Amino acid sequence: VLDAQQVLVDVRPAGEVVPGLERDMVLHAGPPIDWDRLTPSVRAAAVGAMMHEGLADDDAGAERAALRGDVRFEPCHHHQTVGPMAGMTTYSMPVLIVENRATGNRAYSILNEGLGRVLRYGGTGPDVLERLDWMRRVLGPALGQALRGMPDGIDLRALIAQALHMGDECHNRNRAASALLIKAIAPRIAALPLDAADRQRILEFAAGNEHFFLNVGMAACKAAMDAAHGVPNSTLVTVMARNGTDFGIRVSGLGDQWFTGPSQTPRGLYFAGHNADDASPDMGDSAITETAGIGGFAMAAAPAIVQFVGGVPQDAIIHSRRMYEITIGESEAYTLPILNFRGTPTGVDIRLVVQTGILPQINTGIASKRAGVGQIGAGLVNPPIDCFVKAVSAMTAPGSVPKTATKTTSR
Repeated sequence: VLDAQQVLVDVRPAGEVVPGLERDMVLHAGPPIDWDRLTPSVRAAAVGAMMHEGLADDDAGAERAALRGDVRFEPCHHHQTVGPMAGMTTYSMPVLIVENRATGNRAYSILNEGLGRVLRYGGTGPDVLERLDWMRRVLGPALGQALRGMPDGIDLRALIAQALHMGDECHNRNRAASALLIKAIAPRIAALPLDAADRQRILEFAAGNEHFFLNVGMAACKAAMDAAHGVPNSTLVTVMARNGTDFGIRVSGLGDQWFTGPSQTPRGLYFAGHNADDASPDMGDSAITETAGIGGFAMAAAPAIVQFVGGVPQDAIIHSRRMYEITIGESEAYTLPILNFRGTPTGVDIRLVVQTGILPQINTGIASKRAGVGQIGAGLVNPPIDCFVKAVSAMTAPGSVPKTATKTTSR
């Protein structure tokens, strides 16, 4: 994990590059889930994804296709992919391609739509579908062409490290990272043989989207964590993800099993006209950022984030300090200036979570529990302890050797 060298190399239609993705599939965030257990906002996103892909003509047709099994729903994580919030990923959607040059594996993520009423939050309507169509026809191909003109790609390890020193934590706050990404790619976009109107819309969209980098960072973290999955006897968490109903983790030494518990409702700040009663339980693959040691684990780098998720600046430092108690390493690349440039806490150990009772700290957006509304706020959330207890039980089941976690780093 610490040696990962993640590079953004291309953008291509998902069906061309995502392993195992077929035309009748819709990938979703979090662990596996049946259609009848989806929350209204996630179901709305799934319906919108089917309509965008041409798998259904309208809401009723999408519901029928899902119930008949004409459309297959599978987790993004089963296909080396991550998707924010509802995470819906379909065959023709453009995906970011991130290569881990230390190990050769790749990870993928859809492009970020921006904030507000967008598909990933369960937002629906003609404007949502029009934006997705434009991203498929214009934005994705342009980004791909620009990146293919950069032989070395974009060094995401260095970019994230710099963004942390500029006040981001690279999950809920991506202002610096997005600006750095745009700075790297804008000259290539400007040089493409595009219509002036298309070029202007691309650059305006990127400049106006403070989460433009989020999906890039998620794919970078996925590429790092996938390289550490499958190590015999390892108690390292390699996935934390939620689908709006269940929160699930995967553990390096426990193969492809998911260990789940109920997804929690975030605590945070709400947009005008909304409150906690309107909130959906948490969802999304974006907790891969915390899994890899940034996001909520790096809040000390981004004290201003409390203006968005609630609390006071000291809370951001406290959250990061607590995460050292449940992790087995510290990043050499990602450092926290306010903690004397100490490396971010990296590598959640299921044993330490169960022994200490300290749960991973996750920053997140908040979706409305009503279909079609979209984002209504942002805040903080924790996984249920059930996930970690179940994983420890599986690790210490007959045939396994019980192990006791010990901290080797000084405090």
